[in-house]
Amino acid sequence: MGFSTDAIHVGQEPDPATGAIIVPIYQTSTFVQEEIGKHKGYEYARTANPTRAALERNLAKLEGGSFGFAFASGMAAINALLSLLKSGDHVVAGQNIYGGTFRLFERVLKNFGLNFTYVDTTRLESVGKAIGASTRLLFLETPTNPLMEITDLAASAALAHSRNVLVAVDNTFASPYLQRPLELGADFAVHSTTKYLNGHSDGVGGAVVMNDAQLAERLKFIQNAAGAILGPMDSWLVLRGVKTLAVRMRQHNENGMAVAQFLHQHPKVKKVNYPGLPSHPQHALAARQMKGSGGMLSFETGSLENARTLLKSVRLCSLAESLGGVETLISHPASMTHASVPPEQRQRLGITDGLVRISVGIEDVEDLIADLDQALAKV
Repeated sequence: MGFSTDAIHVGQEPDPATGAIIVPIYQTSTFVQEEIGKHKGYEYARTANPTRAALERNLAKLEGGSFGFAFASGMAAINALLSLLKSGDHVVAGQNIYGGTFRLFERVLKNFGLNFTYVDTTRLESVGKAIGASTRLLFLETPTNPLMEITDLAASAALAHSRNVLVAVDNTFASPYLQRPLELGADFAVHSTTKYLNGHSDGVGGAVVMNDAQLAERLKFIQNAAGAILGPMDSWLVLRGVKTLAVRMRQHNENGMAVAQFLHQHPKVKKVNYPGLPSHPQHALAARQMKGSGGMLSFETGSLENARTLLKSVRLCSLAESLGGVETLISHPASMTHASVPPEQRQRLGITDGLVRISVGIEDVEDLIADLDQALAKV
């Protein structure tokens, strides 16, 4: 079946009890058993819930995987994934990962004996040099947040696997509609379902998808043991959102490109980071690896004062954290999503005080461009 058909139907068969075409919200904490050891596949809602199970089957299919696990947030999903490792293990990660991921790695997981090295993953030789005898995981994010850098997933996975290292890819920015890491060789695809998968800014969640049955069994145990599961209502909201993922992503693609081209030509914009532009250093790789460039971009205004003026002046674009919703969100990475990254490191990476990030929504793009134009006129 095609992507849109799978998004609408997989895991979402009509309810056998009533014929309801939409998966019910099984808002229950426990399930009655007929006798000791005899039940209908569900015992306790932390361990499994029918609404969550439907979502997990759906997301696994969309990512081209065999096993899916839904968590209370994207960070809970990453934390569960990293719980597959043990004290003394080493992780190579992208230097331009989401600030919350960096915070989890540096300020939480280091305390439990995991070691981290951050490299420019757009340079394969840098990844190779960082992998050592104790390296167990290569953690990638592509496109990166917020600089939109692209990592060659097939080449990175081949290199990592040649050294017996697992590969995880945070696929939140792209969604499985634009990019499928497992098909490019990754072992895990990770999502904040809060973003494009949900698509409506009304729920928080996370997911991990994989193919390896043994790793899946271990992650299932961690999901149940640690308990950071996605509740039935939020699971239902993501199932609802996923049904329109394909049509939404097509519009995000179209609007993202139009906004990027407008900003690229604007005299008050110093630089635009968008893989769909020929000026992007990994433009050709993005075209080969992704099915469109999506709705995420960032641009340089030149100073904190310029960024502040712009962000105070927008009317249609909403100043807020998060991304991937139908509405356009605009943010200031240095003080918002990446505030936990040390200032000197932000500067070195290019996350300047003048950098602005936009999650381009699916409004009429002429209205978005008009809003940005009037705001830039005040800079």
